[in-house]
Parts: sequence; structure tokens; C-alpha cells
Amino acid sequence: MATDHIRYDLLAQQALRGVVRTVLADIAKKGIPGEHHFYITFDTCADGVRLSPRLREKYPDEMTIVLQHQFWDLVVTDSSFEVGLAFGGVAERLFVPFDAIKSFFDPSVQFGLQFEQVSEDNGASAPVAPASNEASATSPAPQELPASAPAAPPAPVKPAAKVAPDEPDKPPGGGEVVRFDRFRKK
Repeated sequence: MATDHIRYDLLAQQALRGVVRTVLADIAKKGIPGEHHFYITFDTCADGVRLSPRLREKYPDEMTIVLQHQFWDLVVTDSSFEVGLAFGGVAERLFVPFDAIKSFFDPSVQFGLQFEQVSEDNGASAPVAPASNEASATSPAPQELPASAPAAPPAPVKPAAKVAPDEPDKPPGGGEVVRFDRFRKK
């Protein structure tokens, strides 16, 4: 296999993290529209993540937060976001670089993004897995948690169900998965 000197894997991850950045910047300015709410899972050990020693002890590897009703002072920059949340009735301030995000899920519209950790020097990484509007493309919808409850990681991500060969574009549960090869010139 040829060496990828352009590093499409990194470019794709940056572009998809830009989706998360844009959504968070928009809700920081205008608030959350409609029934949208967001589950954001991030690596608590990643460079630049800031959280209290209490939360770091409770979530030594990863943490999932819910942005829905009870969060405050959301600040979004080009490289990170900062937000206030309550955990067990205790107010906390979290600082999360976008590079630390492992997944982003909006259960109101069944949209999710799953990120792989890649290093810039070795090129070996699993492909980025953007999810369609089907929940099966990422993980089952996490249980509804109020933002004031301690965030717990959702169930482990399961691979998308295999689709019968006679219905290649109809995933279980309805909807249509659009494949990039549909848009290629043949």
C-alpha cells in the first residue's frame, strides 16, 4: 500500500471536529434549539484537558458530559471548549481541547461522530467513522441523563449491523445510508 504523505486521516478528523466546534459555537451564542442535546465523550488524560482532581479520580480514562438544560458559560475557541456543569450538586468547570473528543452524539436527531486517536508521525490509524443519521452507525442512544448528574460513559460502541445484500442502502430502523461511491463518476 502506498504511503499517505497528505495524511487524509488527519485532515478528515480536523474537518469533522470542525462540525463539533461549529455546533458548540452556535449554541454558545444562541442557545440549544428545539430538542437538540449533546453527549460528548472525551479522553480525560489527553493533553490540555482540565478538570478537578475529584472528577479526574472518578473518570481516570474518559468522561461523557451532557449539554442540555443545566450548563453555563460555554466558551468555544478554535482549539477547545470550556463549560460549567454540576456533578452531584457540585459546580465544576471543564476545559476540553477538541483533539480530546472521542465521540459526539445528538440523540434528538440520531447524529453522531466517532473519532479515532491518530498520531501525526506514524500514519497508522483506524479510519474516522462519521455516523449518518442512523443510531446504529455509532452506538445505541445513551440513556437520558440530566446535566447535573455525574456523567457516565455510554454503552460501548457497537459496530453497525450488517445489512442484507439485497437491501444495501436500507439499514435496520429505516432511513437511507448514502455511500460516497454514489457520487463518483463511473
